[in-house]
Parts: sequence; C-alpha cells; structure tokens
Amino acid sequence: MVNCRVRGYQMSSKVLSYISPEEYLRLERQAEYKSEYLNGEIFAMTGANREHNLISINLSSSLSQQLKGKSCEVYGSDMRVKVTTNGLYTYPDVVVACGEPDFEDDEIDTLLNPAVLIEILSTSTERYDRIAKTSYYRTLDSLTEHLLVAQHEYRIEQYIRQEDNLWSLFDYRSLNDIVQLQSIGCSLALRDVYDRIEIDPDYRPKSR
Repeated sequence: MVNCRVRGYQMSSKVLSYISPEEYLRLERQAEYKSEYLNGEIFAMTGANREHNLISINLSSSLSQQLKGKSCEVYGSDMRVKVTTNGLYTYPDVVVACGEPDFEDDEIDTLLNPAVLIEILSTSTERYDRIAKTSYYRTLDSLTEHLLVAQHEYRIEQYIRQEDNLWSLFDYRSLNDIVQLQSIGCSLALRDVYDRIEIDPDYRPKSR
C-alpha cells in the first residue's frame, strides 16, 4: 500500500518509506481519483463543491474565449503540472500555457511550462494553497502570473512576476473590479467569475 494522505492526514495503515516519481505516475495514470505527489508521498485530492466548480468553469470559459486564435492554451483541473525544482506533481484549477507547451513525456498529461496558474481556495486547502503551494509555483521560470480565487467571499489575489524576479500583489474585492492579465492579454471581471455564486454576508474568513 502506498503512502497516501489528505493534506497531512494519514489514510493508510501500511506505508512505503518512499514512492518514486515514476511509480507515482504509473499509479496515477491508472487511478480513478487524482492525487498529488511531493517528496515521495502521494496526497489524495478531495472532490470540489458546487461553488468551486462554477467558479472554475467561469474562469476557464472566459479565458478560452479571449485566447481564441492566440498562441496560448487553457487547461482545466485534469492537467497535471510538475514543478521541476522540487518534484511536486499537482493539479491547479486552471492552467494557461503559451507558445509551445512542454510536457514531461509522450503521455502529454504533465505540463512543465505553465504561464498562468489559478487556484480556487477552499476551507480545507487554503493554508496549503496560499503558503506552501504558492512558494513552489514561484520557482517555475515560465510562470508570469498566479491567481488565488476565494469562493466564500468576492476576492481575487493576483501575483505578478516582476523583472527583478520579485512578485507584486494586487487584491480585488469588488464585483466591479476587473483583473488584468497583461502577460496573456486577458481580463477577468469579478462579476463574471462569480456569476451564479451567492456569498454568505455573515461569512468571516479565518485568520491566516
């Protein structure tokens, strides 16, 4: 039995001390459910709720429409991304690759050069997505912009790589705001991103 966790919670009684990336990919390509991989461990991913799915579709649809006829491709959450600097295999919610997409092998299911990555935050994964995964993503030389999209409040955090390799943060919290993705020539209106999403006015985010 492989070493399998859900965000740090042990799921198996018998574990192997280390799973190689090759073994992970072999298992993953046969698995019914998706799992991430890091440092020899496999992490099972949980399913997404209604709000998460609607936001994901809204984002993908808007970007796909805007990128028609351009040299960029939009992928959903089934596209696996590898962070080569630390060996993380993960499934961002929305991925944009520009130019010639670079894949790890002939299976063409593991992208190495994303230009834009978008994560939709949830209560169970927000801390991991915001702190650990964000730091991993920023080591990707191809990455120009990274978005964190809330689902319990109207909020998009946009991180943009600068010429000095530092990252600038822009925080959008109004449905009237428009996020400009200058690196790919697209824009995302929060009103469109949150179409059909009703936010609980009593929701209070946990301290980060």
